[in-house]
Amino acid sequence: MPNNDKNLPKHLFVGRAEDIENPKERRLYRFFEIIPGALIWLTFAVVIAMSYFKPFWMGIFILAFAFFWLLKSVYLSLHLKSAYRIMQKHEKMNWLDKVKGLSSSEYTANVSDWRDVWHLVVIPMYDESYEILKGSFDALVDTDWPKEKMIIVLATEEKAGKEARERANRIRNEFGKEFGNFLITVHPKNIPGEVAGKGSNETWGTKRAKEEIIDPKNIPYDHILVSSLDSDTVVYPRYFSCLTYHFLTAEKPYRASYQPIPMFINNIWQAPAISRVSSFSSSFWHTMSQEMPEKQTTFSSHSMTFRALVDVGFWQTNVVSEDSRIFFQCFLRYGGDYRVVSLYYPIAMDANVASSFWKTFLNIYKQQKRWGYGSENIPYLLYGYYKDRSIPFGKFFRHAFNKIEGFYSWATYALLLFVLGWLPVMLGGDEFSTNLFSYNLINMVRFLLTIAMFGVVSSAYLSVVLLPPRPPEYGKYKYAVMILQWFLIFVTLIILGAFPAIDAQTRLMLKRYMGFWVTPKHRKG
Repeated sequence: MPNNDKNLPKHLFVGRAEDIENPKERRLYRFFEIIPGALIWLTFAVVIAMSYFKPFWMGIFILAFAFFWLLKSVYLSLHLKSAYRIMQKHEKMNWLDKVKGLSSSEYTANVSDWRDVWHLVVIPMYDESYEILKGSFDALVDTDWPKEKMIIVLATEEKAGKEARERANRIRNEFGKEFGNFLITVHPKNIPGEVAGKGSNETWGTKRAKEEIIDPKNIPYDHILVSSLDSDTVVYPRYFSCLTYHFLTAEKPYRASYQPIPMFINNIWQAPAISRVSSFSSSFWHTMSQEMPEKQTTFSSHSMTFRALVDVGFWQTNVVSEDSRIFFQCFLRYGGDYRVVSLYYPIAMDANVASSFWKTFLNIYKQQKRWGYGSENIPYLLYGYYKDRSIPFGKFFRHAFNKIEGFYSWATYALLLFVLGWLPVMLGGDEFSTNLFSYNLINMVRFLLTIAMFGVVSSAYLSVVLLPPRPPEYGKYKYAVMILQWFLIFVTLIILGAFPAIDAQTRLMLKRYMGFWVTPKHRKG
């Protein structure tokens, strides 16, 4: 098991059960790995058995569950609208002026002047095209933060070959002079104990920045904010000033990560309908999550303090879901005293697009499966609490429950409503299927789901509002397509939602551990 810091507890660096030396604890961790998948399959087994043996009670459950789904849809729709309104306000604010307007007495961070704040931007890349990288760096140049106070790390992979390094050098030649510091790193392949992927790459790159730039220049760790950005991330102009304002004024700023709203819209006009629905669904979910910071963990592109990153030994190099794992590393390292601060500020990323519809469909499934494998954080958190009971139980239970319920609902809720919910009628026998309750059950469930479609209507409206400017090659009819595409929501909820989530959690349950799958970045033309 790779341990990035021998002074830190070993349990902070566990990636899977086999990393644990103690047989008893290894079996315990293995039990925790089984829990997410076991809950899913136990649910399916109980639903089928109850539909056959107790169809009436199963019908009552399905009816109650449909009502619960309706209430949850309304609840989430209200949060989505609220978060969207705040996001609009935050986009229009001049955050740099707000930063400059703060007096040093208002700072909660260990900084005497806002000009002391540095931004370390880490961009791991694999085989992305020059055009995609250029779009990301054009956006960095357009931000309002002083460029001399920015350290850019373009973290490449040795495995990607000579062409990828040539693209990285081309980016440095074009943009390197724009920033105070620009570093290209090459992450070696086949390092024992590592999972080749984003986490191991960005850890390698950030450590090189520490050794070659930060420590030689004696930049205080408390003055540095780290932003881990995917290679396709286009930051909005005021992102770093917005981030700095929240850092300077947050309660316990070094015990927090800072989460923007990922909007998968860079290439949304080029994406097929199934990809657009999937992308907007993800964007809306993360927008709503800003309203519930007590449930949030970091996701994809995010920011945190360099002090916290050093304290936990950097991102784990032996896991797939490094973006959310870094939150739980900090949560365990600081005894539960760690949280996510919602920025309500967007960043733009690519929708999943491949060279053909079916390749796009397959890539969405693979991406969702990788996200679903974030369930590996459940055994990590449960085992971490087992090893350190100083964490307040309430904080531990809240995060454990939210994680288990979140992955469980992702894998089961849509299937329970739209597929398994009809099993009592199918399996309950003639006595049940011909009685009045059976007939009314179908009608009542259909009625509740129809009302719940209000959330889909809201999503359709927002998906048009959030669209970037229409490229000239697309006619105005495309706006109508953007509305009608939401009839595919049921396909995405089940085939590109529940199925990959079940797949990922079942693999963890069966000890068929996943590696990191790099989402191909493709833009037409």
